[in-house]
Parts: sequence; structure tokens; C-alpha cells
Amino acid sequence: MFYSDSRSAAQILYRKLRLNWIFSTSSFIGNFLMALLVSYFFRKIGYDPPVNFVFFISILAIGLWITEAMPPFAVGIFIIAALLMGFSTDWFFEKTMSPDLYISTWTSNVVWLLLGGFFLAKGMSMVELDRQLFRFTVRSFGQKPEHLLLGLMMTTAIASMIMSNTATTAMMVSSIIPLIQLIGKKSAYAKALLTAIPAAASVGGIGTIIGSTPNAIAVGALQEKGINITFIDWMIVGFPSGLLLVWLFWKFLCKKHDFSGVVLDLSQLPKGVGEVDPFKKYAVIFTLSLTVLMWLTEPLHGIPVAATSAIPIVLLTMTQVIHSEQVRSLPWDTLMLVAGGLALGIALVEVGLAEIVMAKINNLPLPMLFIAIFFCLVAVLLSNVMSNTAAASILVPLSLALPGIYGLAGPVMVAISCSCSLLLPVSTPANAIAYATGLVEQKDFRTGGLFFIFLGPLIAFLAVMAWVWLMF
Repeated sequence: MFYSDSRSAAQILYRKLRLNWIFSTSSFIGNFLMALLVSYFFRKIGYDPPVNFVFFISILAIGLWITEAMPPFAVGIFIIAALLMGFSTDWFFEKTMSPDLYISTWTSNVVWLLLGGFFLAKGMSMVELDRQLFRFTVRSFGQKPEHLLLGLMMTTAIASMIMSNTATTAMMVSSIIPLIQLIGKKSAYAKALLTAIPAAASVGGIGTIIGSTPNAIAVGALQEKGINITFIDWMIVGFPSGLLLVWLFWKFLCKKHDFSGVVLDLSQLPKGVGEVDPFKKYAVIFTLSLTVLMWLTEPLHGIPVAATSAIPIVLLTMTQVIHSEQVRSLPWDTLMLVAGGLALGIALVEVGLAEIVMAKINNLPLPMLFIAIFFCLVAVLLSNVMSNTAAASILVPLSLALPGIYGLAGPVMVAISCSCSLLLPVSTPANAIAYATGLVEQKDFRTGGLFFIFLGPLIAFLAVMAWVWLMF
């Protein structure tokens, strides 16, 4: 049997032998020793002990995220625990910090904003608004293959601005499976659909703060610096950037594949899976409309988006659309990962490690323009081999230390670039869902992945710099 990489092969073997705990433990120990070795040489440079400690935690966290020795959310918890042990006690350093500095990330504006988005997405799923959105797309764009492909991609992109990318992809992929079975899984159109939908979900998430976790991390980091980015502020740069990337990828797919011989029979597409309570359906529509309206009009009423996020939490539970079972099924692990990433970012800034790294970068004989583009490239490359949330947690605090307007533009560029990681099935959960159907192979993602690796950072840089110059 062929495995895409040795790590996957080893994990599968250990799992079959019920010894996967050995793989995780040995990977953790290996990462720990590697972080100690790297930190040993870093310490010889002569920085203060707190800087060396945060450097060690950062290297260890990066290793754990890449090797997946622990689930990503567990790494987030580990980061907070390690920082509390290091700076909120006198075990390691004489000077300690308040534990609230790191624990408060659990209740940050970013976490509340994402939680509100999770409730909205779950509510839409419970009343089948997501499937109705798919059927509306089919009716609107007709049976011409190129037009239907564009419609499905744009619908996926817009839906992922409110729903999670993973949930959007799962919904859209499950909806097109009957269509793929009709035209044949070997069809170029089937391959295009199964690579286009996860790409549209990931890139479409750029459109809003809640559309992608790196967006929220960037906004949270900028808030720590005293720069408030409203929901509509982000949409001014994110919405057109996301849709432009989706449209360009659609044009690329149409050039790459010949759909002239594809005949679609849309009469056999899936219908509703059951009856939906009209009251609950209208309750979700009202809640969705009110919440999005409050997010978009924040500059007028002054209520923070984090506070507005309480609207779906209260209304959807009060109207019995969402019960305790659905609440337990929400992606709480994502919130844990975000909290850990924010804590790591705070530590990088507090001990001065971010400034140290940026001072070294600024001393390079390169214009700041090239350094900003370099950050975008590193973001998309790193996100292809690890969680884009983890990559953003590492790079956003560093880019925040860029001088001048780049200190504002850098985090946003990084966040957008992190959403363009689509090279491998493991690069994003959206890709993994499409790959799990068994209808596409790993090589089918490469062309689109390379497309976004080159074009994503370029669009991110151009769009964000234009946004900064116009808005600030």
C-alpha cells in the first residue's frame, strides 16, 4: 500500500496495533528534546531568561503542531499552562506576571465572536438553510457546466463567510455527490468540483472576521495594540479579495479542463431530508439577519461585535432551535486552539521576542515591501504543513512588530495568506473532507495548491496595502 508520507504510514501502523499512544509519546519527547537543543544554541546569543523561555515554548509548539504529536487544541492548552507556570509563579523567574494576562484569552473578543458564528452555522444546519442555499444555486445558474461550477463556488465562498469552512464544505460536497455519481467519478468535471468547493470554502472565509480563524487572530492581535478593526472594516478588504481569488480559480479551472462534453441532469439532485418547523426556520433567518446587521453597523451603534455575538447564542437557544446536544457538538477545540495561539502571541510581545526577531529582519538589506511579501509567502507555505490557525498564531505577532503602516497591514496579510493553503489533503479540513470521499487523489490538489501559493500572497499584499492607504 502507498502512503503519502512516512508519518501517515507510521500513524496508521501504530493505530492498527493499538499502540498509537507510543507514537504520540515518542513524538512529544522528540519535539521536546529538539526544542531544548535549539533553545540551547539560542541562549548563547545572550538574551534574558524570559526571552529564552518563550523561544523554547514557541519552538516546542511549532514542532507539536507540525508532527501532530498532540491534537492542535491540546497544544493550545499546553501553551497557556506553560506560560502560567513560567510567568505567574516564582519557580523560574523572580519577576512574575498576572495570570489574567494569559487566561483572559479564553474570554477575548475573538473567542466570543467565533462562538457566535458557530451558533449561527449550527442553527442554519438544523433548519436546512444550508441545503436550501445549494438548491437555490442550482436553480439560479442552470445546467451549463461552467456556470454551475461558478455558482457552486461562489455559494460556497459566501456561505463560508458565516459558517465554518469545514461545515460549508461538508454540506456542499454531500450535496454534489449524486451529481458526481451521474457524470462519473473519472470525469474532469467531477475532479474540478471536488477541488473547487474546498478551495472556495477556504478562500471565501477571508471575507469576514468569523469566516476564518486566522482573521479573528489578526483582529485580536491588532486590538491588543489599540487598533480596532470593525466587521465592516474587514469586509472592505476581505470580501472582494476572497471573491476575486475564487473567480480567478474558476477561470483557471475552465482553462485547464474541457467541460464541453459534460451533460448535467439536475433533476436527480437531493431533496430535503425531512420537514422543518417553520417557526424555527424563521427564527434562524431573523437571528441571522439581525446578527449580521448588527455586525455590519457597529460604527453606528458602537456595540462591539463580541457583544453582538450573544444574539445568536440567546435567541437560538430560547427558540429551541439549538439544544444542549447541539451545543456540545460545537467545535470547542477551535476556541481552545485560538486561546492558546493568542496567549503565545501575547508572550512573544511581552518578553520582547517579537521585536528581537523583527529587528533582525529589519536589518536585512531588503526593502520593507519585500519583507512584507516574504511574510505572506511564509504564511501560506507554513499553513500547508500545519494548522492555518497555528501558523497565524506564530506569524501574526511577528508581523505586528513591522514598522509603520506595515505593522497594521502585516497581520491582515498573514491572515489572508494563511487561508490560501490548499496544496495537500491535510492542509485544511476542507480539503480533507473532499479527499475522504475517495473520488479524488492527493495529486488532484497540487495544481490548485500551487495556484494559491503564488497568487494568494500576491493578492493579499496588493489588496491589504490598498486598503490601508485608503482607510488609514
